[in-house]
Amino acid sequence: MAKGGNKTIKVNYLARVEGEGALTVRFRSGQVEDLQLKIFEPPRFFEAFLRGRSALEVADITARICGICPIAYQMSAVYAVEQALGVTVEDPVALLRRLLYCGEWIESHALHVYMLHAPDYLGYPDVVAMAKDYQREVERGLAIKKAGNAIVAILGGREIHPINVRVGGFYRLPLRKELDSLLELLHHALDAACDGVRWVSAFTFTQAKAPPELVALQPIQSAVDYPMCEGRIISSSGINADVADFERTFEEIQVPYSNALHSIVKGGGSYLTGPLARFHLHQSKLTPRALNLISECGSHQVDLNKYNPSHSIIIRSLEIVHALDTAIAAIKSYEVPAEACKKFELKSGTGMAATEAPRGLLYHRYCLDADGRILDAKIVPPTSQNQRAIEDELRIILAGKSAMPKADLSQICEQAIRNHDPCISCATHFLKLNVLDLDGLSGVEGSAT
Repeated sequence: MAKGGNKTIKVNYLARVEGEGALTVRFRSGQVEDLQLKIFEPPRFFEAFLRGRSALEVADITARICGICPIAYQMSAVYAVEQALGVTVEDPVALLRRLLYCGEWIESHALHVYMLHAPDYLGYPDVVAMAKDYQREVERGLAIKKAGNAIVAILGGREIHPINVRVGGFYRLPLRKELDSLLELLHHALDAACDGVRWVSAFTFTQAKAPPELVALQPIQSAVDYPMCEGRIISSSGINADVADFERTFEEIQVPYSNALHSIVKGGGSYLTGPLARFHLHQSKLTPRALNLISECGSHQVDLNKYNPSHSIIIRSLEIVHALDTAIAAIKSYEVPAEACKKFELKSGTGMAATEAPRGLLYHRYCLDADGRILDAKIVPPTSQNQRAIEDELRIILAGKSAMPKADLSQICEQAIRNHDPCISCATHFLKLNVLDLDGLSGVEGSAT
């Protein structure tokens, strides 16, 4: 350790997290003086090149923003454009959209829980190493993900960057027998998902922490629905706003060390979206099966009513169960609509929408001209909304830990970030950790997976 307890820790690549990221932590006199979570992959300018394009193209373009969560971007986009055009999509087409969103929750959460997050709790660098000792559990995760993929393939036209979603509905409606063919696969996945909740509940978790401000949608049918597709925006501190007021409630700010914007509460501070927020604001609206599993968690002395970021792996597992239950019910109640897409005319207007992507709240706004071309677009992803809250959490976690070995500090930081926002895109990176003495002593370099 450097003289006086002063040192800087740099994690140049974060393994198993969204995009290209790095972390710098500076200690002074043993305390965290500065912390910067850097998202340094180049900006992709989706908002800019949407301008001038027809509103009819928005679903196909925004689906390319994320290979893991394309449905979230498509759904938020089409809901926003439909609001601008005055289009209201009702059941059974609206039910199909919810079913499609369930497919994405299932596949994305399964990837997160089994492939990216579980290795942290079991002491493995990655899922390949973990699979040697936990083959059955990894196969379980792959089977659950396969079920989600199957839903997306049938309703979306293909598993990656789906092409069947459009403003007003779908290009093609599924046949009754196509959806019925999913039921056996989904029931098997549901059994596996319940076992998965029991499995992750037995992991060893850190101590509970004071929660940040938690933000999630309040579903339209708030008495029965768990947040997913539409609704108002509420928070644990009392925010209750229409989605149209998103930009009057929150604001994005630029920080010099990151290409990703930070979203904060106007006049306030950081907030957190995603499974932890949804669960703590709406857990009573999970399906009865998921609620029963919460009770089972108590047998492992896990109290999910206390906010704890490390419980996110359990909560994601519960949301898989909820999504599978919801998908099965949707298929059983499905009646083939008279038309795949509601008729409408292109016109000028402004529309805003928000949905619950697997990783958190996702906001879109589009301004259209008289021909339905996009004049302006704004997209606020979960990453930018969660980044400031993750930094705040890391400051608390690392307090008083400056004397720990760099590899241990690196692991603590990685896991804290993966509690909220991992992705497959840089899962093959190794961590390069630099420990630099603030008093001018030479640095020490090491690496960890």
